[in-house]
Amino acid sequence: MAARTLLKILLLALPAAVQATPQNDQWHAKARALLEHAVNVPTVAGRDRVPELANWLADQYRAAGIPDADIHVMPYEKTAALIVRWRAPGKPAAKPIMVMAHMDVVEAKREDWSDTDPFVFTEKDGYYYGRGTTDIKSGIAATTAAILKLKASGFAPRRDIIVFYTGDEETVGIGATLGATKWHDLLDVEYGLNADGGGGGFTPDGRALGFTMQSAEKTFADYTFTVKNRGGHSSKPRADNAIYQLANALHRLETYRFEPVLNETTRAYFAGREKNETGALGDAMRAWLKNPADGKAADFIEADEGEVGLTRTRCVATLLSGGHADNALPQTATANINCRIMPGVSPDAVRAELEKVAADPGVAVTRADKYVTSLASPLRADVVAAFTEAVHTHHPGAPVFPEMSTGASDARAFREAGIPVYGVDGGWSIVPTDLRAHGRDERLPVKALDDNVDHWVVLLKKLGG
Repeated sequence: MAARTLLKILLLALPAAVQATPQNDQWHAKARALLEHAVNVPTVAGRDRVPELANWLADQYRAAGIPDADIHVMPYEKTAALIVRWRAPGKPAAKPIMVMAHMDVVEAKREDWSDTDPFVFTEKDGYYYGRGTTDIKSGIAATTAAILKLKASGFAPRRDIIVFYTGDEETVGIGATLGATKWHDLLDVEYGLNADGGGGGFTPDGRALGFTMQSAEKTFADYTFTVKNRGGHSSKPRADNAIYQLANALHRLETYRFEPVLNETTRAYFAGREKNETGALGDAMRAWLKNPADGKAADFIEADEGEVGLTRTRCVATLLSGGHADNALPQTATANINCRIMPGVSPDAVRAELEKVAADPGVAVTRADKYVTSLASPLRADVVAAFTEAVHTHHPGAPVFPEMSTGASDARAFREAGIPVYGVDGGWSIVPTDLRAHGRDERLPVKALDDNVDHWVVLLKKLGG
């Protein structure tokens, strides 16, 4: 079956509100143009093209009537951030809100993709293809088009709306840290709305899996297991071997499970999921919600590939190194352990727990970074209500619930600074067909971008008006 025919069948299976697309909508066309230009600029670490995109986006806001004094391209570390303030007329009724996204993307090679160049925007078979079409230049396009539409329509916000697009979220995240600290005078906001979080999904037969609002994310932290040994000649092997000693510690890590825990966000997430989840997985969700001490139920949930990482801290070996010569006993063996830690849990506490897991004084466990504890954002009633209204405006009856991300985003730095952030994007995909972020043939349904523009219009009118 041709891909175009398949997509038409999938879209016809979706609810009527998903099918309905205003024809020749100028703001949907604007979003498409924004996404096309953004994808065609390869904003990958090392190519130094982010400032180019930041300045081009600044021109879009400038052309819409935002004064130069309220548009700031902020160079840093061979990249740049963009800060734009849309001021409320007169005295603002409340502190500003911040609309967040990032302009950088991960690398992609032409030879790894099927029919399209990852850095040449391509529309075919009802999809937009290109690096960043989902992560997250579509968020840049949708939020920019929504703000430009609101401004052109004469909408007057009751509070300042501040755009903050960073240039290194996919690598070191310095832009977010600067935004939450050094640039705080430009970003003194009540809370943030992140396009790099949330969103929805539909099964291939048209069933709405639901839309999530990201209110928490796990702490990223790396640790090093190191074993030292006096070494020797490989013709004279001994019982003490650095590689074997490290391997035994890694095996203990492989079989170890951190204690499961529910927080405000994950409790609300599973409370929403269990209403529609059938079979053994749904039964496990209901059992764990009823009794958080039911470790067996939590383990069953954690074993599901779609839910892995949501019940507890998880640590996994990601890099391995050992020895120095083919004919010598190893003097050093090391492994990198990447952990995604539940919000509110100290990385230092996890290091201490990893020492117990290694269960060997000859295995040194050290921290490889200085990341601090990620904090969850409280489930604000006004943000939850606005997100739900925006979703149901275009997808009536779709389940809506909070979410904790297992990955990290620019939200972390602001949450650490005491500024709540909510991932409230309204884009959607067909699951698992379209889950290609960071991968080959990344793509986004054309209709999903249109819906996302309309979603952000509703959201910003509700929260900014």
